[in-house]
Amino acid sequence: MNGLVKEISCCQDKTEKNGHIRSHHDEKTIQQLIVRMNRIEGQIRGIKGMIERRDYCDDVLNQISSAQAALDGVSKLLLEKHMKSCVRERLETGDTEVVDEVLKTVFRMMR
Repeated sequence: MNGLVKEISCCQDKTEKNGHIRSHHDEKTIQQLIVRMNRIEGQIRGIKGMIERRDYCDDVLNQISSAQAALDGVSKLLLEKHMKSCVRERLETGDTEVVDEVLKTVFRMMR
């Protein structure tokens, strides 16, 4: 970005010194995401334990699939909140660059 910080509302209105863009979702959304991530973290630890115990491969694979689905759920929730707040606000200010940004992210999620 050539050292310049582009001033944009919503998710990009609070850029830190290191160039990272911060979101400002409501507390309820943040808590929902944290609860889901804590659950996923527990699932991952459980999968690691299954591997260490040498549990049956099919059982481990099923747990991995479940953890991936849970991560997909977190992604979908965050994408929905992002579209309804940050993206909409940026479009309202005339910043159409956000469309390419979101498309790139969605295509990456679909891989």
